[in-house]
Amino acid sequence: MSFTRTSCISGLLLLFLALTCEARVPRNANVGFIAVKGAHFELNGSPFLFNGFNSYWLMHVAAESSERYKVTEVLKDGSAAGLSVCRTWAFSDGGDRALQISPGVYDERVFQGLDFVISEAKKYGVRLILSFVNNWNDFGGKAQYAQWARNAGAQINSDDDFYTHPMLKSYYKNHIKNVVTRFNTITRVAYKDDPTIMAWELINEPRDQADYSGKTINAWVQEMASFVKSLDNKHLLEVGMEGFYGDSVPERKQVNPGYQVGTDFISNHLINEIDFATIHLYTDQWVSGQSDEAQLAWMQRWVTSHWEDAKTILKKPLVLAEFGKSSRGQGYSLSSRDTFMSIVYRNIYNLAKEGGTMAGSLVWQLMAQGMENYDDGYCIVLGQNPSTAGIISGQSHAMTTLANLVHSPLE
Repeated sequence: MSFTRTSCISGLLLLFLALTCEARVPRNANVGFIAVKGAHFELNGSPFLFNGFNSYWLMHVAAESSERYKVTEVLKDGSAAGLSVCRTWAFSDGGDRALQISPGVYDERVFQGLDFVISEAKKYGVRLILSFVNNWNDFGGKAQYAQWARNAGAQINSDDDFYTHPMLKSYYKNHIKNVVTRFNTITRVAYKDDPTIMAWELINEPRDQADYSGKTINAWVQEMASFVKSLDNKHLLEVGMEGFYGDSVPERKQVNPGYQVGTDFISNHLINEIDFATIHLYTDQWVSGQSDEAQLAWMQRWVTSHWEDAKTILKKPLVLAEFGKSSRGQGYSLSSRDTFMSIVYRNIYNLAKEGGTMAGSLVWQLMAQGMENYDDGYCIVLGQNPSTAGIISGQSHAMTTLANLVHSPLE
């Protein structure tokens, strides 16, 4: 998301979860790479279903050694709640605690923060999805790339030149190479060889106002996906899409929340080098002003439509990579968020039962205690909202149990 999000486990519940999961984490350690077989994930030949979370801020915080305990807290508590996948940023372009200070110039201290994030994730049995760049201006994004090119004398018409201009594309490819080939100073393993990383993500929430058909982004995804795979064919790769339909299947556009954003869920994900599909889900933003019942009906249609397409057209796994309910929304209450999350989770579980194409979800987002200044309304601090924490851990248990029942031949 272009902003930030928080929920939690109090003393006894956290202790209980920690005790029940303590023995599980070492056995569940990151042995083997997550793979795709047909339309589902596998780990060491067995179906892999998951419950996970977003914490975009991990590297940013870990850049300051005095704040690293926050990273440890979230990964430890997440693991204790059975959350096995975390999505986070492997970018920070210009600005405060920049990873990439200017094109090709990196702050080693910040890179070592990312090293720490990966080493802690490995310790707690959490897989990582690492994103290379932002569509939004937060942490630099494509706007920073455009400004760098302008500074170098290039004629840049808009930030969306990110997808087409040779200079911007070369900057971006160079960043990919620097991240993928990075040698971790803590684990002593190159990122491209580390199974702690589940997948790379090309861009967080790509959008292109210059071409709503999805064709420009399609060409960009093809080029960049091929480039990533040329450097690393061990890890999975996804685009980072929200799920908006484009022109390739016109009748599907009626599923969109009333508009297009320059992506095409179908054609963008049919690219061979893209291993699985993603969607995001924000009813309180995309269909705001509607009743809770109407928003939930839209949510169900959104998720089910993409699941059907992933199973029958794409024949690839599908992940709900972001969803949440904002505490700043009209009529918000903790119980309304818990109800929303429960319904989303039930949806994910029921679709996952049908062969594992719907593979898991990542709530937006978990925070450590004392990070109120990061709160964008969606934040969940495990340890402060026991009811939400219980719902999250319940889904984790359900998905783990289901993985043992979903059989690989169901493709």
